[in-house]
Amino acid sequence: MTNVQPGATPILLAFSGGLDTSFCVPWLKETYGRPVITVTVDTGGIDAAAARTLESRALELGALAHHLLPAKAQYFERVLQYLLMGNARRGQLYPFCVGAERVLQAQTIAAMAKQLGSTSVAHGCTAAGNDQVRFEVALRTLAPGLEIIAPVRDRAFQRPEQLRFLEERKLPVPPYGAAYSVNRGLWGVTIGGKETLTSDGSIPDSAWVLTRDAFTNPRAPQRHTIGFERGVPCALDGAALGPVTLIEQLEALAAPFGIGRGIHLGDTVIGTKGRVAFEAPAAEVLLTAHRELEKLVLTGRQARIKELVAAPYGDLVHEGHHLDPVCRDIEALLVCSQRRVSGEVRLLLRPGSVFVEGVSSPWSLMAASKGVYGESAGEWTPADALGYSKMLALTGTFYTRAGERAESGS
Repeated sequence: MTNVQPGATPILLAFSGGLDTSFCVPWLKETYGRPVITVTVDTGGIDAAAARTLESRALELGALAHHLLPAKAQYFERVLQYLLMGNARRGQLYPFCVGAERVLQAQTIAAMAKQLGSTSVAHGCTAAGNDQVRFEVALRTLAPGLEIIAPVRDRAFQRPEQLRFLEERKLPVPPYGAAYSVNRGLWGVTIGGKETLTSDGSIPDSAWVLTRDAFTNPRAPQRHTIGFERGVPCALDGAALGPVTLIEQLEALAAPFGIGRGIHLGDTVIGTKGRVAFEAPAAEVLLTAHRELEKLVLTGRQARIKELVAAPYGDLVHEGHHLDPVCRDIEALLVCSQRRVSGEVRLLLRPGSVFVEGVSSPWSLMAASKGVYGESAGEWTPADALGYSKMLALTGTFYTRAGERAESGS
């Protein structure tokens, strides 16, 4: 292995512990003759044991040092709360469970590079994925002078080739080897493998991370209650919790039911069609609960206008444009829309689904009405209802009358 040049400035590597970034550690050292410092930005899914494993693996691979930077709270505050407020999903299915954190990770790594005096940042993204765009758009926006090194993309290394590289040097190989690419964060997990390279099959049950055996050993249904304050989850089963802790506890409750499992097929940032398996138990439950609470407290117009900006916001985050100032404008509208989104949502968790049994709020528009839908009028009389129907039909009446006159020539 090439010796590290004395006094050489370090290369900071965004390190997930997967095959691509594991390969990058020794390859960068051998190729550039510079020390490599690995940086993992913790946006979720890393417990104490996983943190120890990451550090141990990075050092065994040859890293000079390893840094684990906590960022779960920032991730929720800067990104996830707005995706939740917007009920944002891509392709009406995928809750942005991984990928939405990449800009924050890039921000954190750029700050670390400045702190350590490094002018080079590396990542393990491929040429065929979304993350290369997300990382580099953010890095070039924040620190245009940084050198960005992307060995897997720029040298077109394939996963079996990387695996052989590590095995030949007797270096540690990630548990999934070359078979599956697994990414985990606070909002869920994504899994890519040979089955997701085409559109017609699912991954095996053994490849799922959070929801494995959920349907082979189904659990009995459970009831839970989630509290929201101004659109932010704040309580689980009556216990007040911070949003990060609540999400982590909810993931543990919902994952054994197989809730939030799916395979997303859609348009990638680079323009191709792509497919990825995902598990997002907490995201699925919270998005479902939040949506139903909003229906109780928002007017129809509020909901429709919010939907118009929430979808583009999700796309901007997904495509790595979270630093664009338009995102701050959308976030301001979303926050304003949540002023009355406070209350409780009662849920039934059962295999494969979350069912909303009821919602309550001091801001309930349903409770504010004296009328009862389908049963009795309140603020209006039967004569008012008749007149309303007549007025509402006027446009259609005029259209039909004009057609009849034109056809008869009168």
